[in-house]
Amino acid sequence: MTAPATARPVLGRLRERVTVLAEMAVTPLVPADYLDLIDPLRSGNGLRGRIVEVRPETRDAVTLVIRPGRGWRPHVPGQYVRIGVDVDGVRQWRTYSLTSRVAQPDRTIAITVKAVPGGVVSNHLVRRAAPGLVVQLDQATGEFVLPATRPSKVLFVTAGSGITPVMGMLRNAVHELDDVVVVHTAPVPAEVVFGGELRALAAEGRIRLVERHSRLEGRLDTDGLTALVPDLAERETWACGPSELLDSLEAHWAGLGLADRLHVERFRPAALVTGEGGTATFSRTGVVVESDGATPLLESGEAAGVLMPSGCRMGICFGCVVPLRSGAVRDLRDGAVTTAQEGDGVLVQTCVSAAAGACDIEL
Repeated sequence: MTAPATARPVLGRLRERVTVLAEMAVTPLVPADYLDLIDPLRSGNGLRGRIVEVRPETRDAVTLVIRPGRGWRPHVPGQYVRIGVDVDGVRQWRTYSLTSRVAQPDRTIAITVKAVPGGVVSNHLVRRAAPGLVVQLDQATGEFVLPATRPSKVLFVTAGSGITPVMGMLRNAVHELDDVVVVHTAPVPAEVVFGGELRALAAEGRIRLVERHSRLEGRLDTDGLTALVPDLAERETWACGPSELLDSLEAHWAGLGLADRLHVERFRPAALVTGEGGTATFSRTGVVVESDGATPLLESGEAAGVLMPSGCRMGICFGCVVPLRSGAVRDLRDGAVTTAQEGDGVLVQTCVSAAAGACDIEL
């Protein structure tokens, strides 16, 4: 039986009152916290995903198959996704290229992670991630993708984990490309990520694969690339790998007058120093304050004269959510540290977040 229209506002207010009373009864936890335990992938609480499979690729690389929560939007092959994972009490965010086919029947996505020396997140995911682990997700983004009208001749130049966005493209679109050359560099054959799959595509005639093993043959330079691919000037080119390789390719393509035919994806390192308190910069207003590790950024900003958005004192939650442009903040409720770099798009609640090192707040 449906309640009369006149009764609906009353029922709505009653539900709100019951929710408030429930939150007061379980403070510092709220009912949403208990729902997270039952269904961490539920909608309305930030996008998350659960690792369902860990697939070894090489000695130092694994593919993580992730089932995203409700709200995930299909990606474009070549794009990347930001992954948030808690490592030793610190929430770390990193970007990884999506390597899976789009619209998998089981709704899963996949990223492939290669452990790098000193890499906090990459080593954690490669050595310790297991099925069942829940990670934070953002929607896929990035412009390192194939155009809707496929080029007649394509060149992919990759090194190390730079093969990951290209594999995403190949898995989804190799059947739409007529002439594909893949030049990939790795230290030795056994360290070629997706080596078996790439060699199978070459054996089937889908691609021409050129493997360069730097430990045996030295690093690839533009002269060597030109010798390997004499018609590179005729090819639309996508390149991903270490900065020195990409810098040399950009200079070479510019010298040929073909800069617009080279598409580059750079993997950005993320290394932040965290601690108790630090310099908080409110970048729009130009205010800089020293904030301790116990004072919410909302209070630090207000004390310095920054007009801080907030509905907290009126019982309106999430009115104080603002972008963390870069740096690190600590959640005063549970001690979790959230980090960000320029362009990450991380949002934080200033009423419950304190500086955990230098941080830049977009206000």
